[in-house]
Amino acid sequence: MRVFTELPPADWRSVGPAAEAAEKAGFDALMTTELGHDVLAPLAFAAVATERVELTPSIAVAFPRSPTVLASQAWDLQANSRGRFVLGLGPQVKGHNERRFGIPWSPPAPRLREYIEALRAIWRCWETGQKLDYRGKHYTLTLMTPDFSPERTGLPMVPVTISAVGPAMLRLAGELCDGVRLHPICSRRYLEEVCLPTMLEGMQRSGRRREHFDIHGGGFVCTGADEAAVRKAMEWARFRVAFYGSTRTYRPILAMHGLEDLGQKLHEMSVQGRWKEMAQQISDDTLRIFAACGTYAEIPGEIERRFGGAADSITIALPPGWEPGPVREMLAEIHRIPQAFRGFRTER
Repeated sequence: MRVFTELPPADWRSVGPAAEAAEKAGFDALMTTELGHDVLAPLAFAAVATERVELTPSIAVAFPRSPTVLASQAWDLQANSRGRFVLGLGPQVKGHNERRFGIPWSPPAPRLREYIEALRAIWRCWETGQKLDYRGKHYTLTLMTPDFSPERTGLPMVPVTISAVGPAMLRLAGELCDGVRLHPICSRRYLEEVCLPTMLEGMQRSGRRREHFDIHGGGFVCTGADEAAVRKAMEWARFRVAFYGSTRTYRPILAMHGLEDLGQKLHEMSVQGRWKEMAQQISDDTLRIFAACGTYAEIPGEIERRFGGAADSITIALPPGWEPGPVREMLAEIHRIPQAFRGFRTER
C-alpha cells in the first residue's frame, strides 16, 4: 500500500526541507489540501526538492478555475517534476461555489466530466500539435495560438483523479479518471458495498482496468510515537468527523451505520454555531468506524484491517519534529500490505 503525507501549506520556505525529509523516510506521495492557502504553489517547491515522490493536490476545486488556467499550472508542475504530478480535482458543494467563489451551480458530475475532457483536449493540443476544438455544454475551447502554447514535454499525460462520495461521481471516477480520492467520512462497509461496485461499473463502461486506477483514502489514520500522540490525533479526527457529519451530503454514510440521529443532532448544533461542542458527540466506537488508530508499531495492522484489499493508498499526517527512524519502519510495514493498483497508464 502507498502512503501520502501533507506538505506545510503556509510557509513556503519550509516546503523544500519537509518534502526532502518525507521522501527520504519513504513516503510515496506529497499532497496539499485546498483550505486556507494556495493548493498548488507548495507543490512547485516540492518538485525541485525531490526526485521520486508523487506530487498532488487533494483536491483542487475545479469550477472556480478556467480549465485552460489549471491545464497550464498542471503542465508546468508535470514538466518540472519530470512526470510526477497527479491532478486531484473536486467540485466542492453548492454553497461554496455560489457563496464563496461566486460561481453559478449546476449538477457537478456532467460539468466535471466536461472539465476533465477539456483539460485533456488542451494537453493533447500542446503535446501533439492537434488543433484545440473542444465543444461542450459548459465549456467551449477552440483557440490556442503558438505564443500561448508551452513546449512539448515528451511525458505522459497528467493523471487525473477526482473526489467522490455519491454514485454519480463514483461512476464518473471509474469511467473517465485515473483514480479517486474518497472522502474521510467513508467506512470500510461503504467503500466495499457502495464505492467499489459503482466505480467498477464505470470502469466497465470505458474499458478501464482496476490495476491502473488508484483508490485513495476512505477514512482517517490516527497515529503517533506513543499513546498520548495517538489520542491527540484522535481528538483532531473526532472534530473532523463531527464537522463533516453535520453536513447532509454525508447522511447516507451515517445511516448505513445507524447514525441518522447523530447526523441530525450535529447538523442542528452547527446551525446553532456550537462547533466546539460537536466533537463531544463522537464516541471512540463511532470514530473507529471512520479511522484506523494506533501507535507507529500498531498502525500497520490497523491500516490493513481498515483499508487492506479495498484502498491502494492512504494519507498519514505527522506532527512537527517527527523522528525519521520509527516512521521509516512504519512505512516499510505498510508497504507490505497488498494493493491492486500497479501504476497510472496515461497517453501522451
